Amino acid sequence: MTIQQANDLTDAAMLGLGVYRPERVVTNDEICEVLDSSDEWIQSRSGIKTRRFAGPDEDLITMATAAAQRALTVAGVSADQLGCVIVATSTYPEHTPASAAQIADRLGSTCAAFDISAGCAGFCHGLNLATSMVRSGAESHVLVIGVEQLSRFMDPTDRGTAFIFADGAGAVVVGPSETAGIGPTAWGSDGSQAHVINQTPSCIGGGADHPVVQMEGTAVFRWAPFAMAEVVHEALASAGVSIDDLHAFIPHQANLRITQTLSRNIKLPESVAVATDVVDSGNTSAASVPLAMEAMLRTGQAKAGDLALLIAFGAGLSYAGQVVTLPPHE
Repeated sequence: MTIQQANDLTDAAMLGLGVYRPERVVTNDEICEVLDSSDEWIQSRSGIKTRRFAGPDEDLITMATAAAQRALTVAGVSADQLGCVIVATSTYPEHTPASAAQIADRLGSTCAAFDISAGCAGFCHGLNLATSMVRSGAESHVLVIGVEQLSRFMDPTDRGTAFIFADGAGAVVVGPSETAGIGPTAWGSDGSQAHVINQTPSCIGGGADHPVVQMEGTAVFRWAPFAMAEVVHEALASAGVSIDDLHAFIPHQANLRITQTLSRNIKLPESVAVATDVVDSGNTSAASVPLAMEAMLRTGQAKAGDLALLIAFGAGLSYAGQVVTLPPHE
């Protein structure tokens, strides 16, 4: 007997976007109450002016659930229509159970649910998985969430990370579409540089110290704007799109200088709007791409249906990117 499989591929797109930004806004001056630095130094190195930290009533699961509910509402999709929930995060504090099943339960769904860990590239990885599920017919609707609570895993005295990382959540519903709204994904990893972004102390040692994120910022800056230029060209070529066809460029919000350098390296036309949400939101890792999408849509820099290029990169070192049509938002 032959195992049956769906033969006809279905086009897929992001049907709705929702985000959650914590209430608490943290200025550089507040960061510098503990960190030996200054507002001027932080802005010159990263472009960051403010960021959001989750408060006592906000945690990773509540932020992700809120963003997901908003995405479902915009998409006009109910929780019982979901076939899978994919959560991209590196900061859920429990190894087991994963956050995704708990988030699905809060939404009112018993669908398949799992977490993925690909650092700051996690959302774009999840988007690829969701697109493949919908295109193959395995599922009709998949929820992809990028969420981080990095404020729980930072050393406030570390000049390499304390002013960079922040909290937040973004979610999209991926479902069938009359035309393709998500292009092929250009993705990969460079494990030889795994030490560049890591946590210390390691959980393997069993020590009592609380792990915190550490990063070799100079190494990331030397790698990302140049290696990601190749990924940009691969993603565009795979989608059959010219860089001149783009309306928006939405890279991972790691650092404003990285975004500016990458934009120059790929010779981005001035007509293409560039996401700069890092200035107000900091680096929210796996949440940064959907948060940056929402910021561009909310401020009118781009609109639903516009052609955009997403690129993300981070711990691993992992990276991913795809050409998409921007979704409706709340």
